[in-house]
Amino acid sequence: MRILMGAQNCGFGPASVLVAVARQLPEHKRVFVGDDVAAAFAHRNAPAFDGVHDGTHDLDGLLADSDLVVSAMDADLVLHSVVAHRPVVLVDCLFGFWQHRHSLARIRELCAGLPRDSFPAARRHLARLSPHERVLAAHFLADHSVVQNFPGVPRRMAGFAAAGAAGAMHLTGPLVDREGLRAARGDGRADDGPGYDLIVNTGGFKNFLLDFDDRNDYLRLLDRWIPDLLADWPRFGGVLLCGGPYAGHRARTLRTAGRRVDRRFLPQRELLRRVATTPHYLLAPGLSALHEATLLGRLPLALHEQHYAHTFTVRHLAGTLFGRLAGRFSDVLPGHAPPEDDLAGTEALVAVAGRIREDDGLYARFRGTFNERLERYLALTPHQRQEGVTELRRLLDGPPAPAVIAGLLSAG
Repeated sequence: MRILMGAQNCGFGPASVLVAVARQLPEHKRVFVGDDVAAAFAHRNAPAFDGVHDGTHDLDGLLADSDLVVSAMDADLVLHSVVAHRPVVLVDCLFGFWQHRHSLARIRELCAGLPRDSFPAARRHLARLSPHERVLAAHFLADHSVVQNFPGVPRRMAGFAAAGAAGAMHLTGPLVDREGLRAARGDGRADDGPGYDLIVNTGGFKNFLLDFDDRNDYLRLLDRWIPDLLADWPRFGGVLLCGGPYAGHRARTLRTAGRRVDRRFLPQRELLRRVATTPHYLLAPGLSALHEATLLGRLPLALHEQHYAHTFTVRHLAGTLFGRLAGRFSDVLPGHAPPEDDLAGTEALVAVAGRIREDDGLYARFRGTFNERLERYLALTPHQRQEGVTELRRLLDGPPAPAVIAGLLSAG
């Protein structure tokens, strides 16, 4: 079977999920199509695919040659597939996150009346929907959708069923690279190279608003903070600062406070090996990276929120040890609460990061309050860390994703 695969261009979450799914299907011809941050991730993890196509200029031809389409939260790819009369599976690791002002029943009605003669006509028909609502519409349009478990997801699935969803919706546990995780656990070491005491993982970072060179106050705040982190914590002899922002010419090795800092964008399986063997882990609170860490038996400490989805994640995990320890910009600005909206909330977080970076008093509070959280994190006993891992895995578990996806393909 020839499978065309694509992912939403918002950080590395969708693309990492797509890579995890692709690795579960080695007996099929897996072709990636996409651009920007999703394509960068696909190229960095090219062994997961049998072909990687940059851009969507030949999408019609690729669709015509495909037996099935798998979309990781890319609503437009689902729409293209429907117009091309190709069966499509939508994979969604943020199903409970999407906001909607139209009712689910109204979104379903719009989907039922979708013109299927051209993509522009279909896109115009759904133009009244927000970007979040278009992802929800894609669930109604897909032949099957696979949704990753998270607090609130079962309730939303029930809402879709009540609204008359015709396609089959399947709940899974973590959508991650299980084989890569097993290999990372079994190695007991990273690839040849320097050892690290600390990983700081920014994730993909780039999305509909954030960029490496523009609206990058968060990254510039990290650049100011890393030398102070090492000055405050001599125990960190080597640091890996990794993620999408550190590809190409941005990759470099620095020495600060007498310590080595490697800025790298690693292939996913190499990063997993590093996480498995590095004592301490700070990460932007994305779900994919969190799942990978806990399945490796690691309890990470969450960095401050980059965008609104991180706020959503930490809030819904607030009752866990991970959630209680997580860094928050509200530590620095008590009472700070970003708007309950993806765009406006992310804009507010960008503004806060900029204020903190530029204001010495706010920066000192940022440094001090995160040091307090880091002190609590480092003081955890191995037993406490394992309890924190078990707590998250119990909360976020679900049917094994490989079995669910294999079942869909075997059912045709």
